[in-house]
Amino acid sequence: MTDGGGSAPFSAPDCDPDRIAGRLPLLRRRALVARGVRAFFDARGYLEVDTPYAVPTPGEEVHLKVFRTERRHHDGTREALFLHTSPEFAMKRVVAATGLPVFQMARVWRNEEGSHLHAAEFTMLEWYRPGASLSALMDETEALMRAVLPPVLAPPGGLADSVPLRVDGPFERLTMQEAFARHAGVDLLPTEGDAGALAMAAGCALRDGETWEDLFFRLLMERVEPAIGRDRPTFLTHWPASQAALARRDPDDPRTALRFELYAAGMELANAFEELTDPVEQRRRFVDDRTRRAALYGAVPELDWPMDEALLAALAHLPPCAGIALGFDRLVMLAAGTARINDILWLA
Repeated sequence: MTDGGGSAPFSAPDCDPDRIAGRLPLLRRRALVARGVRAFFDARGYLEVDTPYAVPTPGEEVHLKVFRTERRHHDGTREALFLHTSPEFAMKRVVAATGLPVFQMARVWRNEEGSHLHAAEFTMLEWYRPGASLSALMDETEALMRAVLPPVLAPPGGLADSVPLRVDGPFERLTMQEAFARHAGVDLLPTEGDAGALAMAAGCALRDGETWEDLFFRLLMERVEPAIGRDRPTFLTHWPASQAALARRDPDDPRTALRFELYAAGMELANAFEELTDPVEQRRRFVDDRTRRAALYGAVPELDWPMDEALLAALAHLPPCAGIALGFDRLVMLAAGTARINDILWLA
């Protein structure tokens, strides 16, 4: 490639051609999976949408760190913007306005993240289906994975302690209460909010300053997650209500929320809700989240953004629906048989 003046061929710096060429089969698999995802949703009548990446309100999840930027308007005024951590708020506004099932393969950003499973910039596949229950969304998620993955997957990276993952049969479905009873020996829900009671039930010592939520996640990571999703994917459903700020409570057991996460081959793959449609309750939960975030991290510009009033106004018009965020890169990792997210990113 040359410019209009006939200069020497252009050479992009630091493009690492050998590394890209060596990963080309994995990157081709990424393109095939993306094509399969779009075909799947097209066949089911979904509309693919695109929403802004730089937004005034990036999300309200307490522990996620964000990237901050700035818009300079033509009149000289400046507006703080953030790279979104999920397209969820915007997509709910689209569903509220149209009543249509929608999906998006969005770039998202989460600061201070990086590991063999995490990248600060990655691709999130999100979809929202009006009228769907949590169970129906699990059915659809199973169907998607069967459509874009081989029926039997080798252990990612050939890990010696892993077994082949089968996606050609029914996925396991476990409530959080069942999972803690089976894998941690704990009757979870009666302990909610009482860290001492949870520690006693689990037979472990509380760490200095450890809250019930801290210990819940420690037990989840140490005892539950390693035991699920190994030979077949596992849906972990009906989370404690305090752990699902955007989900409806289960009317049959208000101690729990209509939320699931999907685990496969040692990875958390997706997070889903039956969506909360009550703007008053949603505002209350957002205020609670902001209070907790300020207590943990202080008042700093990187965490100072306005309440998403457009979302709250839209919730009054949002039909009953279920929505899910699935890590597209991790789905590709399963398809490609690799345990490193950088292996399936074009430039990592």
